[in-house]
Amino acid sequence: MKKIEAKNKFVIKFANVNGSGSASANQLFAKGIFRSGITVSPKNIFPSNIQGLPTWFEVRVSEKGYQGRRESVDIMVAMNPQSYNQDVQEINPGGYILYDSSWKRDFGRTDINVIEIPLTKICLKEFADSKQRFLFKNIVYVGALSSLLGIDKNIYEVLIEEQFKGKEKLIEPNVKALGLGFNYAEENLRDRCAIKVEKSNKTDGMILTSGNDASGLGCIYGGATVCTWYPITPSTSLAESFTSYCEELRIEPKSDKNKFAIIQAEDELAAIGMAIGANWNGARGFTATSGPGISLMSEFIGLAYFAEVPLVIFDIQRGGPSTGMPTRTQQSDVLTCAYASHGDTKHVLLMPSTPKECFDFAVEAFDLADRLQTPIIVLSDLDLGMNDWTTPELKWDDSREYDRGKVLSKADLENLDTYGRYLDVDGDGIPYRTYPGTHPNKGAYFTRGTSHDENARYTEDGKVNAKNLSRLLKKYQTASELVPRPEFRQDSKLSSIGVIYFGSTDASMKETLDLLQEEGIVLDAMRLRAFPFNLEVWEFIEDHDLLFIVEQNRDGQMRTLIMAEGGIVPDKLVSILCFDGSPITADFIFNKITSHISGYPAKEALGGE
Repeated sequence: MKKIEAKNKFVIKFANVNGSGSASANQLFAKGIFRSGITVSPKNIFPSNIQGLPTWFEVRVSEKGYQGRRESVDIMVAMNPQSYNQDVQEINPGGYILYDSSWKRDFGRTDINVIEIPLTKICLKEFADSKQRFLFKNIVYVGALSSLLGIDKNIYEVLIEEQFKGKEKLIEPNVKALGLGFNYAEENLRDRCAIKVEKSNKTDGMILTSGNDASGLGCIYGGATVCTWYPITPSTSLAESFTSYCEELRIEPKSDKNKFAIIQAEDELAAIGMAIGANWNGARGFTATSGPGISLMSEFIGLAYFAEVPLVIFDIQRGGPSTGMPTRTQQSDVLTCAYASHGDTKHVLLMPSTPKECFDFAVEAFDLADRLQTPIIVLSDLDLGMNDWTTPELKWDDSREYDRGKVLSKADLENLDTYGRYLDVDGDGIPYRTYPGTHPNKGAYFTRGTSHDENARYTEDGKVNAKNLSRLLKKYQTASELVPRPEFRQDSKLSSIGVIYFGSTDASMKETLDLLQEEGIVLDAMRLRAFPFNLEVWEFIEDHDLLFIVEQNRDGQMRTLIMAEGGIVPDKLVSILCFDGSPITADFIFNKITSHISGYPAKEALGGE
């Protein structure tokens, strides 16, 4: 029987039942690989119910540091008879399937290696408590994999101790279950698997964390003290993360008083309304939501835009439209967020691609919101937000000061003859503001969501309103020079063809570019990190005759945005679209690009020698 042989390069997939406690065990397995020094990217693929339906957990292990999802599976840990038929079809020839052989099964394939472990029988024999028997079966197979793949068992023992710190009575039975699986494999399954994990140093200076956890911590360092939110997958864990960090870092040591306010609102409208109120009052507040929430919040977003109140919104995108696929990923809120609300509105979008950028952009979002006096939307997605990633350590410069923008003090107001809340003094479209109560009788902090003049007085004079709208457009142009610049990769200046991508798609682009280079195709690549687009984006587009726009939605929303903002002819922009709810893969992008350019006239146009 052929066996796949590999070292630090494989995909393992766990097939479980939702609500069985498997996710924590599978995450434990992934952490053990990371602690062994190898890049790992786990993905939890779960249904939108509480218990009973099939759930999967993929872990890609890559010595080269690839973190994008790969479509094929080398090892399948099949723990759910409901999905056996589907699961077995995903295994590469020569791959492995590990299952609970307490009940024998013929999987109908002669080109895969079947590894049998009687997990249920082992747990029935060793654990008297029925709940422990149910849960520890997952830890037993982690122990068996530790032996089969050559992973130091002590790494998992340490991880268990860390996980259950403060709950010491759970450490011993978990370590016991781990040992049961490890010892069974050592005694019965030696040399059954030719895929191995060998210790490396590829994760030095790296951490394993999710985008939502990194964003929550970024809000702390960004000075946020108010979070108003309504639960919605996949943004809930961001608010929960911020809460846990506040309870650790934002409590006055001497008095035990909270220096934060976290409010779970009755709906998304209330959540964003309170966030706007907090920012109007001078606090740094935010809300976290997903596409359906953005739809509900749109009128309030327009209010913050027109009244010019700072606001930070985290949109963790998911499958749509309507309720859609709430536990699957997409990049389908691009246009909704860029032009949220009715009338002439344009909003600043930040598009992180790693947890480190989720942290950095969270910090940056609050400075930009204050400086521009406008909503800032951080556009993440389920894949980036809820899954763990190998990412550089998060760093903070203690000398950094918050940029609160154009805020007038009492002394400033005393020295002014007149003060116009919406007056463009500096020619950048950004007016000056005050905090409530700054001065007893001068420079009261007026805001208006209706049409208004430079002094915040109500008006129905169309020319005055048009002048105000034009000033807001100038502020938008100012924003294009303040937002994060695009990132260029393989900018060879030789190719007439380029690739544009953004967000979590970055995880597969490095591998895609390597695959193309192996075929003698070197394309220029640009990762968008923010909207509005600055001059560098438009220069990149101008320098190329053909551009692939890679995105995870049906309608090519980023392509539409580029065409709308830059007047780019449609024939120049070719969409590569994935919208099945799974993270886009390098093979998918590679195949789409190569099939399109196979008849391209000159190799020189592709950056060839």
